[in-house]
Amino acid sequence: MAKPTDSELEILQVLWEHGSMTVRELNDKLNDQRRVGYTTSLKMMQIMTEKGLLTRDTSLRSHIYAPALQPEDVQSNILNHVLKTVFMGNRSRMVLQVMGNQSVSREELAELKALIKKIEAH
Repeated sequence: MAKPTDSELEILQVLWEHGSMTVRELNDKLNDQRRVGYTTSLKMMQIMTEKGLLTRDTSLRSHIYAPALQPEDVQSNILNHVLKTVFMGNRSRMVLQVMGNQSVSREELAELKALIKKIEAH
């Protein structure tokens, strides 16, 4: 699976949140955050389709684009890359770094404790 660039991730996140859309619709959503030209969005989405990150429905006059990947697949791919390249495969060091840099809510702590118990049970 191709690792999306930051700009590609931004497009994927819009599509995951709002569903399939045309280039114009996506470009309008991107412009809510920062100025992006229509042709830039079009070219990015064409490249992403070639890379297998998006699908394109050409049955209508305006092509409809959709993510070809689920968020979990991309997240897992990126985390595995970071784990291998930044933390040299040390999962606990990566988790401790993430947890130590921010405050953790009670709900997040409960989720982590439940995950640890599940892992210990296996």
